[in-house]
Amino acid sequence: MNPFEQHVFVCTGGKVCPVEGGSAAVHARLKELVAQAGLESAIRINHAGCMSQCGHGPMVVVYPEGVWYCAVRVEDAGAIFNEHLLGGKAVERLLYHPLQPGSNKT
Repeated sequence: MNPFEQHVFVCTGGKVCPVEGGSAAVHARLKELVAQAGLESAIRINHAGCMSQCGHGPMVVVYPEGVWYCAVRVEDAGAIFNEHLLGGKAVERLLYHPLQPGSNKT
């Protein structure tokens, strides 16, 4: 048994995402949506350090699915919440397709 059904990590600790991408606002909006739905015991939203994908962020990763999203803006948080976290379907337009495994910094 896992403590949470889903765990969402938002890159808020790198040099680029927090400053240029507004990742803290993405994190805050996802937390707000989870709280408004009363799902804090099922869905955990966490800050994350750099995910070594700089230049593609803000990055958001959803587990246990292992779905990576890129270039996420605060206005995209609703789609991730509604379509993915509630609906179980990845948001295709935000999916991250790395060039190779590992670091993909630009």
